[in-house]
Amino acid sequence: MPGQPPPVPPDDLSRELAVARPDSDQSLPHIGLVGDTYTILISGADTGGKYTLIDMHVPPGGGPPPHRHDFEEMFTVLDGEVLVTFRGETLVARAGETINVPSNAPHAFTNATDTPSRLLCMCAPSGQEEFFTLVGQPVATRTQAPPPLGADAQAAFLAKAIMLSPQYMTELLPPPGAGNKDT
Repeated sequence: MPGQPPPVPPDDLSRELAVARPDSDQSLPHIGLVGDTYTILISGADTGGKYTLIDMHVPPGGGPPPHRHDFEEMFTVLDGEVLVTFRGETLVARAGETINVPSNAPHAFTNATDTPSRLLCMCAPSGQEEFFTLVGQPVATRTQAPPPLGADAQAAFLAKAIMLSPQYMTELLPPPGAGNKDT
């Protein structure tokens, strides 16, 4: 009948229930990145590529530099707070609050407090977890900080992140006040 929505597809029995226990499941990947630790709770492999869910442990002073990407990103602050810069404006996101960053919008966040913050980050579609896995360093637990990078390792990390960014629909942006030079 014209105008009728298609029926809901049948259950895909090849897909399984995914359960994430970040404090006890040693098989979950914990990735150290820019001083933070990101635990991949649900990957694109679990969701048919529809989204990924990442548990973010952000220590004081932590958070990613300015960037943008061609996918939606949503954060729910579970503990603590972060300063979010979105299109040049800054706001505070506190525990219990959720923000959605539209695709392609410049943004960054930082933990400006003296205690760690914890965020859940959902990216749709998935893929961000693959980028994090490729550029980050494995760590043992959800709250373990990655080892500090020396100057050479930091330069290698940045070069790798810049090289892989386009493949993962991401653009790293210059920090505020750095002008329009390329990163």
